[in-house]
Amino acid sequence: MAVAEAQLYAKVSNKPRGRSTSALLEPLLAKGFPAHIAQKALVATGQKTVEDAAKWLHSHCNDPSLDDPIPQEYALYLCPTGRLHSRLQDFWKESKRQCGKNRAHEVFPHVTLCDFFTCEDQKVELLYDILKRVGDSFSQSFPPSISLTLHASPSYLGFFIDDSQANILREFAVAFSSEASALADCHVKPSLKQFHLTLAHRFYPHHQKTLEQLAKSINPGEPCQWVAALYSRDMRFVHYQRLRALFQYKPQNIDELMLNAGDLIYVDPRQQSDVSEGWVIGTSHRTGCRGFLPENYTERAHEADTWVRHREYVFDTTSRSFTKTEKEPNIKLNGEAHNLSMSRSVTNVLSLQNAALPRGVLVMHHGERVDQVFGKSWLQQCLTADGKYYRADLNFPSSLPRRKDSMKQFEHDPPLSCCGIFQSRLIGDALLDQEVTVSHVYSSPALCCVQTAQHVLQGLKLNPKVRIRVEPGLFEWTKWEESRAIPIFMTVAELVEASYDIDTSYRGNFPLSSLVPSESYEDYVSRSSTVIKQIINACPSKGRGVILIVGHSSSLAPLTRALTGLPDRDSRDFAQMVQKIPSLGMCFCEEQKEESKWQMVNPPVKTLTHGANAAFNWRNTIMED
Repeated sequence: MAVAEAQLYAKVSNKPRGRSTSALLEPLLAKGFPAHIAQKALVATGQKTVEDAAKWLHSHCNDPSLDDPIPQEYALYLCPTGRLHSRLQDFWKESKRQCGKNRAHEVFPHVTLCDFFTCEDQKVELLYDILKRVGDSFSQSFPPSISLTLHASPSYLGFFIDDSQANILREFAVAFSSEASALADCHVKPSLKQFHLTLAHRFYPHHQKTLEQLAKSINPGEPCQWVAALYSRDMRFVHYQRLRALFQYKPQNIDELMLNAGDLIYVDPRQQSDVSEGWVIGTSHRTGCRGFLPENYTERAHEADTWVRHREYVFDTTSRSFTKTEKEPNIKLNGEAHNLSMSRSVTNVLSLQNAALPRGVLVMHHGERVDQVFGKSWLQQCLTADGKYYRADLNFPSSLPRRKDSMKQFEHDPPLSCCGIFQSRLIGDALLDQEVTVSHVYSSPALCCVQTAQHVLQGLKLNPKVRIRVEPGLFEWTKWEESRAIPIFMTVAELVEASYDIDTSYRGNFPLSSLVPSESYEDYVSRSSTVIKQIINACPSKGRGVILIVGHSSSLAPLTRALTGLPDRDSRDFAQMVQKIPSLGMCFCEEQKEESKWQMVNPPVKTLTHGANAAFNWRNTIMED
């Protein structure tokens, strides 16, 4: 047993057991479930219905922790509803799109009344009764409206609650914690900090201005009914990451995890060092089972996605609120008074932002290359005795472009596979569906990158309107070239002869002769930083066009981090990071014109995920005994 789990067992093993029973418990006992397991199922589903609990028990039939006496942790939050909640959700969505995820996105909008505490399963029903009783006692003194003042710092953005109203909320939290501690044998601590509703937390300092601008468009005086809600979480996985399954996965081995689309998985980052590349080991929230799963079948989920909402108390203050005609309250925003009728919603600001979309830079990894499927000796598999190319597998291209020098140069400058061509065309189609306007295209001189750019443009229906600018400075980190020499790339003339839409007037910022074999990591990062700045300066700032850059897996981080002003990644983890970037993996940066800065946001299209398809020999597989 792990040390952390042993401490959890010790925490609960000496507590006296209560005898509180729920009306929902009896049907489960009648079905033959032991009392402690039935209570665990009820708590895990928020004590809603017998059907929910029975479904949970069925899903957890192979859960090795089903008999463990570890209780849930509970917290009491004050949550906004109605139009204010909608505006806050708009802010959540737009701040994530413009500035990326920060710590506040892990949880929904709330004010913490009582932070997490443990309660035994059989005593949870007492918490429900206490919440109802304390809520009733404060129903008349609860503020008709709550004044919110925006506060900002380099790492925090949120609304602070007026002191007089915060004192009432604090008295409510103290009353709940006192009764819960006395009646349910829980050690509950009311929040002692200044009551606040967090909008953003632990974000990059250069995002502060953008976040503040979005927050100022929230009208904190929007109609709102406040709700005190009791939530629970599994205390074993507090410090774990959450993943959400995007696709169904059927285990191929006994130590792998069954996934349904939408399943939530707990993953401990500290336990992944010995796991094979592309895999993680985690515990299913739905089944409680533990096993390996393919990482590219998942996306990051939020912490609160695995929480359970139990009971709530709605503070109905409508009868005591002023109507708009009686009094138009002033709300403090950044310390200044604003009339509600003059405030604008987030959606109004968004519509203005969308009217003039900023410039964007889409940095893309090339599609699948033939050597990634068939190995470094792929060309030998496709040459006849007299040195002519033939298609040895349907995933090989039907032909190779003509080049003046030896065909063997393709070994060091391999083309896309047929699947790579399909991937690229699919991404182009998706960009077209999203109405992405590409104004300029830059490509590494590697053939696979030029081909990727060509087929993305075909999917966008931009051939030959937009032509490809071949930029040698976009070639990958030369230290990774196995030949210890710079490959001999196809010339611009050869590419044009092969019907690629190349901008023949373009002169690269870095001549091919400037690429040095086995360059240092610092030199590669410096080259990437220089070339991205030169590309940006060469493209007009007016208009809505997106600059498409097709490079290598090593291109994404140094190009985008240089553009957004982020520090370079440590060279020690760079190689491990690069291995996680799939074919057509992409990053998207948007220009913030008011700040003359760039920031990374979600790409305009989803990622492309697919499984492996091994070679098949019918004779050896079907005919062999």
